Order: sequence, then C-alpha cells, then structure tokens
Amino acid sequence: MDVLSAIEKRREITRFKPDPIPQEVLEQLVRSLYLAPSGNNLPSREFILVSEKATLRALTSTTPYMKWLDEAAGAVVIVANPRLSKYWLQDAAIAGGFLWLAAVSLGLGAAWGAVYHAEDEAESGRREDYVRNLLQIPASYRVVAIMGLGYPAAEPQPKEMYPLERVLHRESFRS
Repeated sequence: MDVLSAIEKRREITRFKPDPIPQEVLEQLVRSLYLAPSGNNLPSREFILVSEKATLRALTSTTPYMKWLDEAAGAVVIVANPRLSKYWLQDAAIAGGFLWLAAVSLGLGAAWGAVYHAEDEAESGRREDYVRNLLQIPASYRVVAIMGLGYPAAEPQPKEMYPLERVLHRESFRS
C-alpha cells in the first residue's frame, strides 16, 4: 500500500480482533519507529514494545480513555528525553505518525492514547507517573503516548472532514 492510501485509510481503531501480531510484522513496525525522523538526528524518542496481556490491561488505567488497550494485541509506549533535544515532543509525535501509517499499510489498526497533557501539568504528571512506575521508565523521560495495535474488529467509516479551504492557505495566511 502506498503512503497516500495508508493516510486515506487510517482510522482510530478501538476494537480489535483477538489475533496476535506476527513477529515479522512487529519487526516492520519497529523499523518504522526507528526510521522516523528526529530533530538534528538525535535519538530523543525511545519506544517500549508491549505485548503481555497483563501489562496491556494495566496500561488501560493510564487515563479513562484507554480501555481499548485491553483488546489490543500490542502497544508501543513512546517516551522522549527533553535533555537530549528541544524537539522531543515533535520527534515523538512524528514517530507515532510513522508507526500509525506503517500499521495501516500492514493491515493493522491503531489508536493513539495521549499520556502527556500539555494543558494540564498535574494531569500529565499523574498519567506519566503511572506509566513510568509500571514500565520502569527513568524520571528524566517524558511519557508522550501509548499506541494500541491490533487487527481491526470493524472498519469505521471515514470522518466527515471540513472543507480543505478552511485549513489550506496559499502564499499567505488569509481568513
């Protein structure tokens, strides 16, 4: 599947089949993470691949919005090191996007579970500390997101998009 097709097909998948993800597919997903660009080519983002059901179940308590992890065949926890690069958040987000598109191209579904909360420092701290303690992540790292992965139990319809003209400006910003 070409990249544009994966972008068009991508949906937030929160219902998964019980099928495991084959090892060779997991390795392709890992490669997509590894190859994602980062500012100044610094390894400011790192990844924890989770496939144990007990750990996936425990991660559902990170926020009230991640119950779907209980059905996922696996997950990737995306962490970042702000001491290494000022672009840590962008690097982590780009890697998550690469993972999501690779998953779609391989017939998988994915869901983004935000852990880092830019607008509520206390909530972000609670979420990050929960995952940090569960997965033994050093305190100097930020926990950005958890991406659940698996084979979709259903294919949601595309969301109705707003007009392209609402968000695309040519040559200068015009309202």
